[in-house]
Amino acid sequence: MKVIGFIYAAGLGTRLRPHTLAKPKALVRVDGKVLLDNAIEKLEDAGITDIIVNVHHFPDQIIEHMRSSRGVARIRVSDERAYLRDTAGGLKFSSPFWGGADALLLYNVDIISDIDIRRLLDSHIRSGNSATLAVRNRDTSRYFIFDGSGLMCGWCNKSTGETILNRSADECNLMAFSGIHVINTGFAAEIPSVEKSSITNFYIEKCRDYQIGAYVHNGDLWDDVGKFEIFKDRLS
Repeated sequence: MKVIGFIYAAGLGTRLRPHTLAKPKALVRVDGKVLLDNAIEKLEDAGITDIIVNVHHFPDQIIEHMRSSRGVARIRVSDERAYLRDTAGGLKFSSPFWGGADALLLYNVDIISDIDIRRLLDSHIRSGNSATLAVRNRDTSRYFIFDGSGLMCGWCNKSTGETILNRSADECNLMAFSGIHVINTGFAAEIPSVEKSSITNFYIEKCRDYQIGAYVHNGDLWDDVGKFEIFKDRLS
């Protein structure tokens, strides 16, 4: 199976201000290391040699940084400087770069984790899923809901009480999304060609008819750099 990486690096980084007032979130350093470099290395270590990076906020800075980097992978830019297309719209916009790929490994640039990407990909391949989401038990407000066999059946927002169930389930397990997932290109091609759309909404709608599975990685280190109060003393 040929896998292309896709790094979400287009965000405005509002949670990381003031560090993102003059540079993009992707170029913020945590413990001295650039977030984008960390994400690229994670994918390269998993054997991914073709990576797409989407850009919007200070895009030229990201492009220049990648030109000066010495990595293994071929990196291509999906330029969203005209406007942000959100997670599904941005992925769909990059489809001209998918040629020859069977699946896409999607990675949020602000995630720090020691998750084993190779094991995630192996799990996805063995499962026959259309998409596989890295999830874990942690406190948050929004959760994907999975049945007893680990297949997605809905979503809920604990803060508002909103719950969407699009498929019947023998049991309901609430799992927090880790911002890392694998999606088959044939399935990703079904994302509507609209200016802006969310991958969360796409998964919620499609779990009725497609196999969207959980990859539980509770034993791995994981954190979201957007939690500014936790990381503020480690950012530069």
